[in-house]
Amino acid sequence: MIRARLVTAEHPEDLVLAFRRMGLAPTSQAALRESLPHTRLLLTGLGTQALHFLQRLQTLSDAPAELPTWLEGEAGVRPGTGMLSGHAEQFRLLVALARGGRDELPALSKAVAAALASGTVPPALVLGDKRFEWGARAYVMGVVNVTPDSFSDGGRFLDPEAAIAHGLALAEAGADLLDVGGESTRPGSLPVSAEDEVARVVPVIEGLRARTSVPLSVDTTKAAVAREALKAGAHLINDITGFSADADLPRVVAEAGAACCLMHIQGTPATMQRAPRYDDVVEDVLGFLEAAVARAGAAGIPRERILVDPGIGFGKTFEHNLFLLRRLQELRVLGLPLLVGTSRKGFLGRLAGGKPASERLAATLGSVASMAALGGADVVRVHDVVEARDALAVADAIRRAEDGGTLYAR
Repeated sequence: MIRARLVTAEHPEDLVLAFRRMGLAPTSQAALRESLPHTRLLLTGLGTQALHFLQRLQTLSDAPAELPTWLEGEAGVRPGTGMLSGHAEQFRLLVALARGGRDELPALSKAVAAALASGTVPPALVLGDKRFEWGARAYVMGVVNVTPDSFSDGGRFLDPEAAIAHGLALAEAGADLLDVGGESTRPGSLPVSAEDEVARVVPVIEGLRARTSVPLSVDTTKAAVAREALKAGAHLINDITGFSADADLPRVVAEAGAACCLMHIQGTPATMQRAPRYDDVVEDVLGFLEAAVARAGAAGIPRERILVDPGIGFGKTFEHNLFLLRRLQELRVLGLPLLVGTSRKGFLGRLAGGKPASERLAATLGSVASMAALGGADVVRVHDVVEARDALAVADAIRRAEDGGTLYAR
């Protein structure tokens, strides 16, 4: 399958600041934004026809400069790969030329167009009374574990009243939504029955729904659990298996008109950390999530009600986790909001010198602020809502700062 992934791109917002400092008129700024920004795309999965098309790029136009530059990968060791470099107008011409071709070329056109649209903000999502405007800021999902064995706070909120009180406290602290889970998915954990999971989460969902308007998510892989949780007032189903564990789950979500978050995992919680391996972790995560989104669409779930999650810590080594966080922007090619959970996870403990889960707050905030500053996550799933909101407020404010003095005025 042909994929195009965004390697680097100049940020139009930064160019606009420079244009303002130069005193350029708005019309000039708009034209320059089309011709100056430079983008590099990594292409993989290219077949013979697509490669031949790209090799002939400079002969396909009367003015070779009208098309992007093509750099092919080493055929002997990385066949079917390469890099395209250019600005918006050049890429648009390439997309149009390939779209009108045969066989592989429409797929090439579609892949490049999707990569170029990576910076496009997904449509807003409405959950209950709350509207999530993606791109406005990073939202906070608070964790409510109704389990005896979760890695961070297992057993603390197993009693329904304790879990409800904890959820209400997170909502009061500013959580934008709450994620209730009745089955631990820590490395090495074993599944529980649907009956046990329902008994744990439904009373909590009902109690929270009666006392807060904050949207509620349920962390489950089972259709039977999702069905009861949605009846009780949940708005979103958060499936760590990307709809691969229970074939009935997508239909249950669709019939309820609910939203879903589809996560990548390699293996199962019981096996996922037994020497996970990837040839290209970003490529594999993208392929898995594309298949998950296709399952959701086939069941009738509208695309604007789907979020995706790269699954940090779920079948990944220490290095895989860090690499995915560094390259989150490559997952934007899916055109969907990104939910990312790093809170208190083991790789942060390792970075912090071996600290246990209870002492990983500072490391968690470092990961959350980094993702927000880079624009890598639309939702962060955390245990410590107050602190995460403060970190995000700082990172988001820095990323959007525009007042550099009177010479930067609009």
